[in-house]
Amino acid sequence: MPDTRLALAFFVLCTLASAQQPDPPTRDAHSPGYVHTSTLGDTSVPPPDRDGNFLLGPTHPASLDTLAHAATPRGQVIVFTLSSADSHAYPGIARTPGTFGTPDPHDPARLIVTTSHPAPYARTITVYVPAGYDPGSASPFIIDEDGPDPMLFATLDNLIAAHRVPSMIAISIANGGGDAQGSERGLEYDTMSGRYAEFVEHEILPEVEARCHVRLTRDPDLRATMGGSSGGAAALIMAWYHPELYHRVLAYSGTWINQQWPSSSATPHGAWEFPEHLVADVPRKPLRLWLEVGDRDLLNPNVMRDGMHDWVLANEKMASALARKHYHYQFVFAQNAAHVDRAVKQQTLPEALEYVWRGSVVSPH
Repeated sequence: MPDTRLALAFFVLCTLASAQQPDPPTRDAHSPGYVHTSTLGDTSVPPPDRDGNFLLGPTHPASLDTLAHAATPRGQVIVFTLSSADSHAYPGIARTPGTFGTPDPHDPARLIVTTSHPAPYARTITVYVPAGYDPGSASPFIIDEDGPDPMLFATLDNLIAAHRVPSMIAISIANGGGDAQGSERGLEYDTMSGRYAEFVEHEILPEVEARCHVRLTRDPDLRATMGGSSGGAAALIMAWYHPELYHRVLAYSGTWINQQWPSSSATPHGAWEFPEHLVADVPRKPLRLWLEVGDRDLLNPNVMRDGMHDWVLANEKMASALARKHYHYQFVFAQNAAHVDRAVKQQTLPEALEYVWRGSVVSPH
């Protein structure tokens, strides 16, 4: 009985601490230890032909290229649903609502979750097929996490019409539900392995080709991934573990933090391993990356107290690691911006896509 009361008290304290979590502090891009950034004029975005680190001004007007225009040819959007009952990779889990986990007393960087259990789900797949797609031709494509994403579709309409990116298909994939450790979304997006990319390759892409009557390229240089938060982590994880499948990555507020569950001895700190070890220790991969973080992005010490739950620091460390390894990348530190800030995305998405696709075989550049 005493153990039950202690466990209940601990859960209540954690819940209260989470509910009273203060807003993240505003961070200064010129803090000691942060990467040097090129300061942009307010409302300006980085040039799509330059690598490096950029400080985005505090005003975020929506780019006209993210809006639908009557004169621009529109792509076709096709929607279908897949069931967990038909998935070999992800038959489905969920964490009991109102629960989280407890730190391992022997390792505060490892979270013990006892309330995760099998659970079914259904996920929506939203496919954008560009205007003028040539039936039967093998198309470039971009995988988009946490779909659907109408802003992406409208932006592609405009950029493709202006020949600023290749004509491409966009596959916007909904997650399997929940968030973080013990959830289906967490299992899919935060696991440091090739499992999610393999799931997309073998369970999603064949369905897209069959249901939408399209062909998707097998050329990794004409395949991209994108997402925000843990979806951004998934985008990089896909390309990192399967560079033979993907070369181009776009991430808003990437979750390069210690959120993997179940834990792995190969990557005990989850996606924090990217800036901590992996980028530096692994031979440079053929990847091109666009990354963003906000000055008020997440800072979540939570019950683990492991020092690996600061999104701003993680992204700063990532930019530094990529620079030392001579990757082609852009890192945008956005002022007056929260986690996966919609205004920042509306301002920057066209340039981000143009940067990520630069140098592709079918690019007009």
